[in-house]
Formats: sequence, structure tokens, C-alpha cells
Amino acid sequence: MALHPDRLFPVEPEARAIARRLFESVADLKIISPHGHTEPAWYAEDQAFPDPAALFITPDHYATRMLYSQGVRLEDLGVRRRDGKGAAVEGRAIWRLFASHFHLFAGTPTRLWLEHSLETIFGITERLQPANADALYDRIAEAIATPALRPRALYDKFGIEVIATTDGALDDLAHHDAIRRSGWHGRVVPTYRPDAVVDPEARGFLENVEKLLAMTGEPATWTGYLNAHRARRAFFKAHGATATDHGHPSAHTENLSAADAARLFDEALSGTAGPAQAYAFRGQMLTELARMSTEDGLVMQIHPGSYRNHNPSLFADFGPDKGADIPKATDYVHDLKPLLDAVGNDASLTVILFTLDETAYSRELAPLAGHYPALRLGPAWWFFDSPEGMRRFRETTTETCGFYNTVGFNDDTRAYLSIPARHDMARRVDCAYLARLVADHRLDEEEAHDLARELAYGLAKRGYRL
Repeated sequence: MALHPDRLFPVEPEARAIARRLFESVADLKIISPHGHTEPAWYAEDQAFPDPAALFITPDHYATRMLYSQGVRLEDLGVRRRDGKGAAVEGRAIWRLFASHFHLFAGTPTRLWLEHSLETIFGITERLQPANADALYDRIAEAIATPALRPRALYDKFGIEVIATTDGALDDLAHHDAIRRSGWHGRVVPTYRPDAVVDPEARGFLENVEKLLAMTGEPATWTGYLNAHRARRAFFKAHGATATDHGHPSAHTENLSAADAARLFDEALSGTAGPAQAYAFRGQMLTELARMSTEDGLVMQIHPGSYRNHNPSLFADFGPDKGADIPKATDYVHDLKPLLDAVGNDASLTVILFTLDETAYSRELAPLAGHYPALRLGPAWWFFDSPEGMRRFRETTTETCGFYNTVGFNDDTRAYLSIPARHDMARRVDCAYLARLVADHRLDEEEAHDLARELAYGLAKRGYRL
């Protein structure tokens, strides 16, 4: 089951040979990981990962959601319930359960990521199955107990140049402080994620806003609230942040007068805001936060279009980020217009747009990014972080906005060992796309080599100001 050296390359011999040459020129470039969800505590404490299941399965909702869809209980995969009920599950039992269902992942990127990790990190070329589950578990467990596979050593092994975490607006960034005090050479930077204090429908919104105001010493007014965001952004920036991130249900924005925005804030803070007011408030805050980015230079990422926690009973029992978020149709042309009217022509601003609605790429996103100086397109995201999704992204956007209105690749993962696997996949798919352009005589190969480097490294580094 060894990884094929030509995986994901074109089947046509000429294009495959070109793709192979392109990939060889970028395969060993440093990894820029500008948006993800690994834990800063890993790098601060540099402790060994507890067991193979905790490393590969329990925190990875790509893995757990597939098994849940086939009737496997999340408790049996080590996922903790909100109420703390349920016996702890031993890692080996989780691993055996995963092995017995591994056939479910045939043809998925999850399988490619896992097999890449098993081979390149652990030297395992056998396909996981019940018969070898215990032997592979023991082999991995022995390896991750060694200093060579602790988080900081893996950072170097993976060739990471910089990695960004995603942190709530109220986070004290203590782990980032610990990383800096340790003198370690790795670069781990935070990202400002204010969703919990800008969404009146979020659980704990009122308490969160109270904490935000208290920790910044600002009054409970519209102006004080905005200044509290500015203060927290400055705090994050002082800790190395170069970007913000916004996971809103839609791309809706508003550009209200200061008086109308203040009234909306008062309604939100009083707890009387209904769904319409919450929708408008989130939209107003996207525009306000974009304005702040013109002031402090932080890159703004907008990740809209996910129906979060679609499964209410699962959310009640286990909380968010358990695989029950579902893509939905998203409007960008109308919803972003208020924000773009306000700041879209500011070339000093970078707003990176993502989507879970692929139908928007050629119709809306590529034309918008191909016009507004402030806009860039993020890579194929989440459900489309796959070879097919990446190919569709290039095919539906390049003709309208080119390569340089995109920002390369980011892995957007909680699964640490999948980072090099995801970048390997993205580089292969991009090289395959470029190879077809060369074979069609639309690019010359020298130009394709330059573009391959940009897509693998340069665009992300510059786009995220890293």
C-alpha cells in the first residue's frame, strides 16, 4: 500500500511528466500554515501525544462524523459529553473500532491524509484493518512516546515556517506567551476570532460581551464596545497575530449610521434582539471589523455559509465542532456590497473570502475578487478540501481572477499530523492543473515553475502578511 509517487497527477503521459517536474521543484518548500486549529498548548508544553487514537481519531471531526453516520456512538470514539457522563474509552479500543470501519473512507481525502501520515512519519505501508490494528497501534504508540515525535520536533520534521492558531477574543494567549518565553525558534502566532462576542445568538453572548468590556476597561456603549475590539486586536497583534477570522452563518454585511448601529447594539446587550436584529448586528460587525483592519493592518478572513450544529440533540450532548455543520447556499454579490461600498476599494486592506457553496465560485466570488482591490479568494475549504474540490476551485476561478487574487493554500486543521499530508495534496493538485496548462500550450514550463512556487508558498506568505 505504499504511496504512489505519481498520485493525483494527470493520466496523460506528457502532462504527468510535466506535473512530476513541477512537483519536484516545490515538494520540499517550507510550509506556511496561516489558518488552522491546532492547540497552542502543544507547542508551549511540548508533551508527548497520549496515544494513537487521541492523535488521529478523537479530535478529527472528518473521522468521527463518517463513523457517526454509520451508527457509531461518539462516546465510543472518546468524544466527551457536555455532562461528563460515560466511561472513559481506552485508546486501543477506539483504534480497533476505527480500523473495523476504515473501509468507509475509500476515495476520501481523510484516507489519503491518514495513509500519508502513517507512511511518512511511522514508515507504515500496510492498510489499516482489524487484523493489523493492534500491531500498528503499538508501533505508533511506541514512536509518539519518543522526543522525536513531540510537537516541536514535528514542527521541524514537517518543515513548518510559521503556523497560526485560532483563538477567541477573550483568550489570554498565555500559551503563546509561554512559547515566546521558552526561546524556542518555532513561530506560532494567534488569530483573532471574535464570533462569541459579535453574534447575539451565540451561547453566552451577553456574558462574553461583559467580559470583553471588563478586560479592556471600556463602557457598555457602542463606542466602548468598538474600542474594546480595537484593544483586543492590538493585544493579539502584539503577540504576533496577522489575521482575524469570522465564521458567520452568512456573508451578510451592513453599513448603518452610527446612531442606528448604537441602537442595534443596545438591543443586543439588553437581550431583546430577535433573529432579524442579530442578523443585522453580525452584518454590521463584519463591516466595522473590516474598517478596523484598514487601521491596524490585520488580514480579515470570512468563513460563511455553514449551518452550524445542524443536529440539535448532538449539540446538546456534545457541544459544537462535532461534525454536524452542514454547507448551505451563500450570496456574496448582494450580502458583501455594504462592506465593499465602505472599504472594498482600499488596496491596503485584504479580505480573504471562503465558501462552502461551490456554485458561487464562477458566478460571484471570482468576478468579485477579480475586481475589488481588497478581496482575495481563500482555497477550497472544509468539505471541499479534497483533490476534486481543489481542481474545481482552480478551474472555476482562474479564468476570471487569475492566480494572484488567491492566497495559495491553508490546511485549516485540528489534526496536527495531517498538515504535511494536506500541503502535499494541494501541491500535487496545483502542479497537475499547471501541467495541463503547459501541455495545452497556455503556459510555458518556466512560467509554471514560478506559479507552482507561488501557489505552494509565496501567495500564502504575502497574503497573510507573514
